[in-house]
Amino acid sequence: MSPRKPNMESSIYRGADGWWHGRVTMGVKPDGSPDRRHRRARTEAEIKRKVRELEALRDKGRAPKAGRKPTVEKWMSTYLTDIASLKLRPRSLDDYWSKTRNHIIPGIGQHPLDKLGPEHLEHMYRSLLDEGYAPSHVLKVHRILSRALKIAHRRRLVVENVATLVDPPTVDETEANPFTTEEAKAFLEAAAKRPTFMRWCIGVGMGLRQGESLGLRWQYVDFDNELFHPEWQLQRLTWRHGCRDPHACGAELHRFEPCPPGCTTHKGYKRGCPKPCAKDCTKHARACPDRKNGGLVFTRPKTKKSRNAVPIPPPFIPYLLEHKAQQEEMRAAAGELWEEHHVVFSRPDGRPLDPRQDWAEFKELLAEAGIDDRRLYDGSRHTAGTILNELGVDMPTIMEILRHTQISQTRRYVKGRSHLSKDAMRRMGDHFMPRPGPATETRTETTDSRTARARRRRRMR
Repeated sequence: MSPRKPNMESSIYRGADGWWHGRVTMGVKPDGSPDRRHRRARTEAEIKRKVRELEALRDKGRAPKAGRKPTVEKWMSTYLTDIASLKLRPRSLDDYWSKTRNHIIPGIGQHPLDKLGPEHLEHMYRSLLDEGYAPSHVLKVHRILSRALKIAHRRRLVVENVATLVDPPTVDETEANPFTTEEAKAFLEAAAKRPTFMRWCIGVGMGLRQGESLGLRWQYVDFDNELFHPEWQLQRLTWRHGCRDPHACGAELHRFEPCPPGCTTHKGYKRGCPKPCAKDCTKHARACPDRKNGGLVFTRPKTKKSRNAVPIPPPFIPYLLEHKAQQEEMRAAAGELWEEHHVVFSRPDGRPLDPRQDWAEFKELLAEAGIDDRRLYDGSRHTAGTILNELGVDMPTIMEILRHTQISQTRRYVKGRSHLSKDAMRRMGDHFMPRPGPATETRTETTDSRTARARRRRRMR
């Protein structure tokens, strides 16, 4: 009879099935029973290697927890619902959910978390690129997945974060395309014909973000000290179900089959026909009678630095006072239909401007001013930073005006101008190489004969 093995010692044996088996004691389970892990292999050398690896993880305290591991789909749902929602801002959380539903779950959602390999991620990224998604979009998917796997590794659900073994697509930084001074003036001349003229003056002249401009309220405008206090921003958030059974709540709107070819129902949709619903779909919160946390909402800016006061250019003050007087006339004309939100830029009934309509108006003004198409950020923050730089304002000051946390971020917002570069190099050349004076014609006449010059050369030799 063989002696009893010491506690925590592993056992290796060959079974009647022809496989080699290894059993490693990892500790105890939550219910107090022994936690014995099983490994098997075709050869004795291979089973010994697997047992040693498991023992090393146990000794380092890095062994994964016992029990069946969740799939990637289940873990992503847990991560976004219970973990990320405590830290992320609403818009960021919506973006995480969107990329998870549309890319991560369809791509690798059915893999068990501990069986996920780097080749699975690489295949998903390659498929997304082949479908026409930008490398920056794929990189965002990679970062979301990597963060979720990092938390899983921290909680010992997996041995390693496989996202760290994958090189995501390389992303070229988007080049800024701000207005020139002439384009900015033409843009504001076109905007002067509209009631929203001051909204665009603030965007182009001060570099406020869209949400900050539309969320600006009169109590945060300090006329005495000529300061804006961007304490709030206006954002459109996704509605969420307030009922107990989201799937049943949206039963009338569920579509489980794809649209037929030549679908006319979604003919006007810019992104084409929507994707079919999942079997356990919990979307369509906009139709929920108890919907919550959606629509146009005032939220705090992302960082504390973003709430710093911004000086108002003194020439803007008279126009702002005139704009306020015009808004008072609108309030009187609306009467009982007026909804008071105290916003600086409002609709005729007092409600805040819709960010979608604001973006559409920006595109219309570009066409009226004869300016080629570009992003809203190019026509506001990038333009403000670039023109301030052209006026000779130093980078730290531009950083304070745009309220960036790092000066490297400010440098990405400021684009150099070719005509300024030429002027700078001209001044550099003048500093080292003074310009030559006007050319003069000189003549030297000698009376030496040819023979005398030859004799003088021989003497010099």
